[in-house]
Amino acid sequence: MKSNSVASLAVVPALSLAVLLLLAGAGCAGKQDSADVMAKVNGRKISRNEVDKYYNNQTADAPQKPSQEQADSLRLSILKQLIDNEILMQRAEKLGLLATDEEINTKLAEIKAPYTQEEFDRRLKDRNLTLDDFKRDLRRSITIDKVMNKEVTSKINISDEDITSYYNEHKAEFNLIEPQFHLAQILVTTQPNPQVKNMKAQNEADARKKIQMIANRLDSGEDFATVAMTYSEQPETSQNGGDLGFVPESSLKTDKIAFEAATKLKPGQYTGVLVVADPQTHQIYGYRVVKLLSREVSGQRELKDPRVQQAIREQLRDRREQLLKAAYYESVRDKSTVENYYADDILTKAATMK
Repeated sequence: MKSNSVASLAVVPALSLAVLLLLAGAGCAGKQDSADVMAKVNGRKISRNEVDKYYNNQTADAPQKPSQEQADSLRLSILKQLIDNEILMQRAEKLGLLATDEEINTKLAEIKAPYTQEEFDRRLKDRNLTLDDFKRDLRRSITIDKVMNKEVTSKINISDEDITSYYNEHKAEFNLIEPQFHLAQILVTTQPNPQVKNMKAQNEADARKKIQMIANRLDSGEDFATVAMTYSEQPETSQNGGDLGFVPESSLKTDKIAFEAATKLKPGQYTGVLVVADPQTHQIYGYRVVKLLSREVSGQRELKDPRVQQAIREQLRDRREQLLKAAYYESVRDKSTVENYYADDILTKAATMK
């Protein structure tokens, strides 16, 4: 079974300047005729305005202004993502996989569902986005998903022989030396986090209100995973419905509040609102609700156990998908003509500073 560190239950305040995934970039064909053009992909321009839009979005909540080196590094990362996405958008055109208006409107309706129109409009304004900006990003993210599904994901096949082979080679991994807790979590933090854009709590008072709203939704019967995907402020788990994986009992014990709450639950039950705080200073970093999905006793798990087979299948699929996606990106990039003027400018400036 997969085992995650209890560190995933903790909240560590930090400045994150991670680049948004699936950013979109497109422009008109032509030569570099302006300083406003930062790169070209097969002749199509990526403008400075577009890069700056995402840069400003990423740094809006930063507690301090990034240094020049940090700013250049972030812009370079954003531009690389825009270049990769433009390559895939052009690939989608050739394959006839561009997202349709119907697909975009369906996804937009799904995203807007938890909000009133006023709330949704305010969220767009907070992100300095127009509805057209948002729909353009949706079009590109949906399109890229379609390309990767056709070119990579659909071609992955994990056979029964693959699963058996992996089990025989890693049998010790399925011998649980101690009980394990399969947990899910909905987390709300009090700290600014540029990665979180979905009703982000800005302070402790906001966090208390938001977690209480979440608790009320759960108590009214709403699905835990759905609420986690919509409201949780833990990006690495929210898209999986808050799933933290299996946590060994010894690891869980290091988080006294979570351990005491989880051991009182039956599978399918969730805790009340739990405080997340520094054990030394007692500074509050956030609030959470934890759900017990299952509890595993110690001992050897056999291959005939469907859960063992599923865990192996998912692990092998994830590994193969990561490898093939990385190879696919490199392949389509090698077939493209990319001119990164911004990267050239950074190198030129560095040379003149010697």
